[in-house]
Amino acid sequence: MDLMKCKKPTGVFLGWVLTLLLSSCAISYKFNGASIDYEKTKTIQIDPFPIRSAYVWAPMQSIFNNKLTDIYAQQTKLRQVKRGGDLVVAGEITGFDQYNKGVSADGYSSQVQLKMTVNVRFTNNKNHNEDFERQFSATSEYDATQQLIAVQEQLVTEMTKDITDQIFNATVANW
Repeated sequence: MDLMKCKKPTGVFLGWVLTLLLSSCAISYKFNGASIDYEKTKTIQIDPFPIRSAYVWAPMQSIFNNKLTDIYAQQTKLRQVKRGGDLVVAGEITGFDQYNKGVSADGYSSQVQLKMTVNVRFTNNKNHNEDFERQFSATSEYDATQQLIAVQEQLVTEMTKDITDQIFNATVANW
């Protein structure tokens, strides 16, 4: 009888440990918005986007191209190729303009808006119904008392993030 009493608590203890282990396991899912059939679509070709705007700030091209390739590398399992991709993202930076946004009481500009526009040609070689050519843009504002050169890198980085998110969502998120 004493032997039976020993086995019962051990069985209860093992059952409790097993329940604890199973309930502590969690299924983790990272939602990044991508809806890609990786059985059919395995590669992406991202062509460099040259600057074709009237106003040019040279570092903008590399900031944009690096961020665009990074977003696909970090949020998809697509292999990036130089030619013949299942998906092809191409285009150019077509606009980089500044506008007076606000005027102060003395009649001078108080706020300036910077706008970046990118033309994108997307080709899905696995489903040409998803192909498109579209403009994407983003704006950012800065105080007119500041020199553009002092805030340009930060603003271009912010606008680039916004535009690359838009491009990512339009090409692989199907939103």
